[in-house]
Amino acid sequence: MLTVENVDVFYGAIQALSGVSLTVNQGEIVTMIGANGAGKSTTIRSISGMVRPRSGRVLFEGEDISRVPAHKLVERGICQSPEGRRIFANMSVNENLELGAYLHRKKVAQVREDFERVLTLFPRLKERLWQSAGTLSGGEQQMVAIGRALMSRPRLLMLDEPSLGLAPFLVQQIFQIIRDINAQGVTILLVEQNAFQALRVAKRGYVLETGSVVLEDAAESLLQNEDVKKAYLGE
Repeated sequence: MLTVENVDVFYGAIQALSGVSLTVNQGEIVTMIGANGAGKSTTIRSISGMVRPRSGRVLFEGEDISRVPAHKLVERGICQSPEGRRIFANMSVNENLELGAYLHRKKVAQVREDFERVLTLFPRLKERLWQSAGTLSGGEQQMVAIGRALMSRPRLLMLDEPSLGLAPFLVQQIFQIIRDINAQGVTILLVEQNAFQALRVAKRGYVLETGSVVLEDAAESLLQNEDVKKAYLGE
């Protein structure tokens, strides 16, 4: 479904990505792990059209999308739930979710169906629909961010640090929801500092260091890799 080929990204004179390559097959959960500043979020931003590669290319279902504007990529079925949630704090939960469905706003029955789907995944939000999103807990705000992304009906959902700052019991809940979303047929590219949980939920994984992929393997194999254990799993 997704192929990133030898992508270089610069912020001014600083090179953030150097020859990054990865693939995501339809139906998979694939994770990228690495320390802060390794280039994980920049990789996602280069896929979603938020930053443009200086060289290399990004292919979605065989088509080069490296120069396609971000809003057009949402139309094609690629959506990102960004690091830090980035919800609209002064708007209600309901309004945040409605904005996620903007492209499909004229399809009333479909939007209603998507609302039900999101509220089934996140029953807590049903109780908070008319509450200002900025007054929610961190976990609830993360649910809004993921729910808003799902309202666009993505075929490829990119999640950037979905467990960041959450209490341990909420982390477990978020990762179960990621499994549930994938079981509904959504392909997922997951960026996550919680390497243990990410590798448990993913099929395959990539390890990034200073803007380059240094290791790729089946998630189960990465969990057993001694270097990964020492660097990212606290063992």
